Amino acid sequence: MSPALVIGDAAMPGEPTMNDHQLLRYSRHILLDEVGIDGQQTWLDAHVLVIGAGGLGSPIALYLAASGVGYITLCDPDVVDLTNLQRQIAHFTDAIGSPKVASAQATMARINPATRVTTVQERVTGSRLDALVADADIVIDACDNFATRHDVNRACVRHAKPLVSGAAIRFDGQVAVFDTRDADSPCYHCLFPETGDLDEMRCAVMGVFAPLVGVIGSMQAAEALKVLAAIGKPLVGRLMMVDARDMQWRSIRVKRDPACAVCASRQASPATAGE
Repeated sequence: MSPALVIGDAAMPGEPTMNDHQLLRYSRHILLDEVGIDGQQTWLDAHVLVIGAGGLGSPIALYLAASGVGYITLCDPDVVDLTNLQRQIAHFTDAIGSPKVASAQATMARINPATRVTTVQERVTGSRLDALVADADIVIDACDNFATRHDVNRACVRHAKPLVSGAAIRFDGQVAVFDTRDADSPCYHCLFPETGDLDEMRCAVMGVFAPLVGVIGSMQAAEALKVLAAIGKPLVGRLMMVDARDMQWRSIRVKRDPACAVCASRQASPATAGE
């Protein structure tokens, strides 16, 4: 993958490549022991694929750009509608009728013009999706339908790319990370098998509490940054769920399905193999 952006002159191995402006811009990250210059440089060099530029995709895209992710590919087939503005904070009233990816790109540029953003105004499937996933370091699923989620999951499994998944409807939200580079990690299909009988719940019909998508999308951005810079313990093998009506959080363990139709061909770790 080509570098997301060129930062200063060529540096010797082990030397920081950020210029003074970037060191100041990202200083509040660099001050964190878990991040430092190396972690921030990892984000500057990273390529993140975001599927969806709506309620979840908006805070994801804005926080990734603000955090200094160097290269973001943003996919969404839709245009901005008046009903989106209640929650989709990447879009402004004057963007109604414009492609969501173009509107989000413009907002991201105002936050951080150094972030390179490639827009894809389509529902990506098949070989197109495969190529986009293969080219990214991590994938964030911010779409609104099970068919696309399963397509994205299969591509991530094929190319061993970590996937950050999120969903929000009414007052209920959830976040999980599926990283099949870890032999014990489940994939999305392990948790939500593609049986054909899952009900689609759309915001257009069910409604959604506006700040909830901000909470879940922000968590997705945080998990992606953690995975990229190897910070802490990402939500691999765990599903975080929240009911925003009383702000009760629950975490459940999610195990890999050894008979999963999507990821069963992976080898289990030695610790799991004997169970």
